[in-house]
Amino acid sequence: MASSKEYLDYIIEQLSECEAVSYRAMMGEYILYYHGKIVGGIYDDRFLVKPTKSAAAMLPNAEMELPYDGAKEMLLVDDVENKAFLKELLAAMYNELPDAKKKK
Repeated sequence: MASSKEYLDYIIEQLSECEAVSYRAMMGEYILYYHGKIVGGIYDDRFLVKPTKSAAAMLPNAEMELPYDGAKEMLLVDDVENKAFLKELLAAMYNELPDAKKKK
């Protein structure tokens, strides 16, 4: 099942307090970027983030879920109502994320 544009728009609105959040559509789903680094995405209308140490610490009870078959598990963000928490989460994850790959 592909994610809806409405759910993407909702999550983008919830992340509106974060600077430099962007997304890219990819095969019916959406990859989310924070200051150019991939933090996670919207998969089957679920907000999933990479399981960095800081994300795991901030989401201690989060379910680990597969975004799609063959992918690595990611953390499910359930508390998407709390904009301040989401801003803190992305900021905490940033330094643990790999740099964006340069295009050739």
